[in-house]
Amino acid sequence: MAVPAYSQSYNAALHTDPVNLTPEVRDAFEHFYDLDYEGALTRFEAVQRTNPQSVIAIGNVLLTIVFRELYRQDLLDTTYYAHDSFLTSKRNVPVPQPIRDRIESLTNSAVALADRQIKANPNDANAYFARGYARGMHAAFITLCDHSYVAAARQGLASRNDSEATLKIDPNYADAKMAMGIQQFAVASLPRLVRMLVGIAGVGGNKEKGLELLRESAAHGIVTPIESRTALSLFLRHDARYAEAIVVQKGLADQYPRDFLFRLEVANLTKDSGNGPGAIALYNSILTDAKKPGYFIGPRLHMTYFGLADTQRGQIQIALAAQNYILAAAQPTCSDWIRHRAQLNAGEMFDLLHKRDEATKQYELASAGGGDQSQSDAAHRYLKTPYTGK
Repeated sequence: MAVPAYSQSYNAALHTDPVNLTPEVRDAFEHFYDLDYEGALTRFEAVQRTNPQSVIAIGNVLLTIVFRELYRQDLLDTTYYAHDSFLTSKRNVPVPQPIRDRIESLTNSAVALADRQIKANPNDANAYFARGYARGMHAAFITLCDHSYVAAARQGLASRNDSEATLKIDPNYADAKMAMGIQQFAVASLPRLVRMLVGIAGVGGNKEKGLELLRESAAHGIVTPIESRTALSLFLRHDARYAEAIVVQKGLADQYPRDFLFRLEVANLTKDSGNGPGAIALYNSILTDAKKPGYFIGPRLHMTYFGLADTQRGQIQIALAAQNYILAAAQPTCSDWIRHRAQLNAGEMFDLLHKRDEATKQYELASAGGGDQSQSDAAHRYLKTPYTGK
């Protein structure tokens, strides 16, 4: 497919559902990107009630509920996805049934409404895009929460097909390039055997093409610019292109300085780039801002303490790392998965400090139920034989 050239006269407003241009939707997204999911949800639900025939209005409600749950489950920490090990994770994600039911209901409602609109008008680009948008959100949810890779791959492919259909109708519909970009990069990143196992062996992928599509949707889209930049940063991080990723992520953090996740990701990327002192300063700046009343909405500070501890560990600041792993585990928002990771790591630090009693205490905590079975297995191993750093 030929990529359109975007001239200075390009008007993105001509290539989107008019609902996306309303002040109410823009205001809802401002709340969403400050991680005020409750405020965003209230506003998106009001938009949906006012526009009952808008598929994208349903999609925005779905987006908010999915991301609110992913945030609550600590599944928006991109450290988890920087490498492919998450594909084999044994982590259990206990999503409450009412939330799961609503996500399924919204997805089905969006797809059914789009189907009717496309049947009535096969050239309805907005309906194709919104159907793909909803399918993409659902694919993300079942991938991260359920590890349902076969179903997710099919949903993701359907989302990509919807986006391709959108662009056939309107080649300048820039938002549609996000799903295509994600699919191009993701498919190219998967080993051939995995592609065969999930049933997409014949689907092509190209990393650089995927990144370019994401850049285009980020630059010219109405609905997807922030998500496209977030995905772009994640993919650059996946390929250890840290300098490029930091530029993208810092732009997001500068635009939304009260988005806890954007700030955290700049620190994470700085750590991964090898700049330990710089990362420590950034983690500490997040903790300082978190002390300001109302600065962040619902910050999950255990992720900051954990990243800080990991960085201090890499800088051979073992005692400080131990204390910050303990602080991570002690946060009331901490999921069992990260809590046990932090306790296991704290135990390792205490073993390196030759504080065996304190190490044993942390291993006993890490071996409790919940979280990832591999953490419990490691904790039981170190209860028998002290960790030595090897």
